[in-house]
Amino acid sequence: MGDTTNVNINSGGVAKNTYDAIVIGSGISGGWAAKELCDHGLKTLMLERGKNVVHLKDYPTATKNPWDFPHRGQMPVKVLDENPVVARCYAFGESSQHFFVKDKEHPYIQEKPFDWIRGYQVGGKSLLWARQTQRWSRFDFEGPARDGFGDWPIRYEDIAPWYSHVEIFAGISGNRDGLETLPDGEFLPPWELNCVEKNIQDKIASNYKDRYPIVGRCAHLTKPNPIHIEQGRQQCQARSLCERGCPFGGYFSSNSTTIPWALKTGNLTLQPNSVVHSIIYDDKKGKAIGVKVIDAHSKQSTDYFAKIIFVNAACLNSNLILLNSKSNRFPNGLGNDNGLLGKYVCFHNYRGTVYASYDGPADKYYFGRRPTQAMMPNFRNVYKQEMDFLRGYMVHYSASRGNAYVKEGDEQLGGKFKDAITEAGDWGVFAMMQGETVPKETNHVRLSDDKKDEWGIPQLITSVGYDANDEKVLKDFLTQTSEMLEKAGCKNISPNDSKQAPGLDIHEMGGCRMGKDPKKSMLNKWNQFHNVNNVFVTDGASMASTSTQNPSITFMALTARAANHAVEELKKGNI
Repeated sequence: MGDTTNVNINSGGVAKNTYDAIVIGSGISGGWAAKELCDHGLKTLMLERGKNVVHLKDYPTATKNPWDFPHRGQMPVKVLDENPVVARCYAFGESSQHFFVKDKEHPYIQEKPFDWIRGYQVGGKSLLWARQTQRWSRFDFEGPARDGFGDWPIRYEDIAPWYSHVEIFAGISGNRDGLETLPDGEFLPPWELNCVEKNIQDKIASNYKDRYPIVGRCAHLTKPNPIHIEQGRQQCQARSLCERGCPFGGYFSSNSTTIPWALKTGNLTLQPNSVVHSIIYDDKKGKAIGVKVIDAHSKQSTDYFAKIIFVNAACLNSNLILLNSKSNRFPNGLGNDNGLLGKYVCFHNYRGTVYASYDGPADKYYFGRRPTQAMMPNFRNVYKQEMDFLRGYMVHYSASRGNAYVKEGDEQLGGKFKDAITEAGDWGVFAMMQGETVPKETNHVRLSDDKKDEWGIPQLITSVGYDANDEKVLKDFLTQTSEMLEKAGCKNISPNDSKQAPGLDIHEMGGCRMGKDPKKSMLNKWNQFHNVNNVFVTDGASMASTSTQNPSITFMALTARAANHAVEELKKGNI
């Protein structure tokens, strides 16, 4: 493999290039696939196209002070101009830029505007995610079929035990709220809302009988359990420097949690700098037999072989690999008999925000930088279709105090200025939407016929956009949230439409969707291809819809469930 940096090599397996399982990708879902497979004794090869990042060792900015950065954390204008896509991401900055893919490094073709945010390294975007973790409810799995745009092959009862399985290991903080629309989980102690957030919570709950603001649930260790100490992790310090990599292991990432756990079994071979070209399908055997890999540096090609393959390269890259996995049996991409591979891509609508002021108590403040907000589960079209749009949205909100400021007419330097900036300013309120989008066949990705990347792999074309339903959902959020904040006592309410392109939510899903009918979907209820039963897709590509909740905990649960099923089927000789 040339200059590939191999770590924790299983020498016998590498000599034969043959393993029990191959996992493509090392992010949130790939880490879980590796952990579960290795726990069950399978010799597993994990392929990561980016560089190696070892927990603690490779977080170069984790403990730096603001003054340790040449530009105090801000990116130079030249860098921002050269990277218009990644520069829009909230977490991209001088302290975290090394974990992001720059625009020119890995080009793609935007048939419609799409901000594709990527992290190519061991751990992937699990180092960068916003760490919000809400279970989906029965309404999220049942609703799409009722509304006629997708039929999940599973229900909440099928995945609930696996939510518990991953929550206990990952460490999820939250309150047991008893809401039908947002099921409770296996929680560590919750974070606390501040006084203004509690006031807003009480006012909304008293004015609306179907709206329930709660403290957010997130993958942070508020009080580590023995299983987390065994992982080498400690309590979250509420520093709000998460995108640098956490030296405490206070939040869940593949780097701090699932990958080290899998390595301890002795069953994992972790191979960075390995660009997956395609999955190899054997026409005679009628199954996938391995993966073609191109060394990121030398560009040399090597084939690796395994009995089962897990595709966890993150939604759009998983679609790219599958579309590029062509054979005599599948000339249009692996498993793509129905022509639906790459189609029904969906995302979360983040365009709506509302700002407001609040005459809160001047003598109250809060401690630390809590890693979550208040959140309110969807209240639209839950039990039946009742609006002039499909589905709905979740609302996230927070209240905070900035620095005081020098009033107009006062001197702008000197004593008054220094006194002002050391005091707390007025209370401000921020709310944002997380809207469900309806999967459509026209929202798709495909391979370019003529443009390739430097490894000879076709570039991806994104053709994903909003529709009239998304506009109606946005309008309802802006109207309803403004009304709720007004009833809660907020003033100077300012609703806004960012008009941002899809993709910046970083919640892209679909393209290789689960379903009951092989004619209308790619994967079965176990995340297996309907027609290639030893290949599993368990990242965002597999999702049949988006719900209104954050998706990552569902990716984890689906992956753990599928991996355990794969082990059982392997033992039975069915795959």
